[in-house]
Amino acid sequence: MIRPTKAGDTEALVKLAAGTNVFKPHEIVALEEVLGDYHEMNHAHGHQAVTFEQNGQTLGFAYFAPAAMTDRTWYLYWIAVTKQTQARGIGTKLLKYSEEQIQKANGRLYLIETSSLPQYEQTRKFYLKHGYEQHAVLKDYYADGDDMVIFRKHFG
Repeated sequence: MIRPTKAGDTEALVKLAAGTNVFKPHEIVALEEVLGDYHEMNHAHGHQAVTFEQNGQTLGFAYFAPAAMTDRTWYLYWIAVTKQTQARGIGTKLLKYSEEQIQKANGRLYLIETSSLPQYEQTRKFYLKHGYEQHAVLKDYYADGDDMVIFRKHFG
């Protein structure tokens, strides 16, 4: 089931993200800060954090929010599924849930950014499979040789 993320979930979500072996150490630190900010204040500004649970186990989460100073544009900041349950539909459920919530909020555009590094290849294929277009590549954004790849989906 997908439910709102609680403050008590933070430790498990940080551990889950670290366990994927995809995110860099500073990204894991940032996730903990993002979740802290979410519970402290950002939930009041339309940010949404959701957790996927099954049989009492946390198997995934997503964090998405409206983009400041835009007309109904949203960003997917985080989506992660345990390494052991990847490619079993949990990420799809989280992504679809976020899209539904954005559409209920009258969102018109959903943006996702990720890395061009090889360990993100499955992530990039995941977004393409779900109807996102690869819209832009910012060369050397994260570091030399690590481009930012931007995906988008427009809700009609």
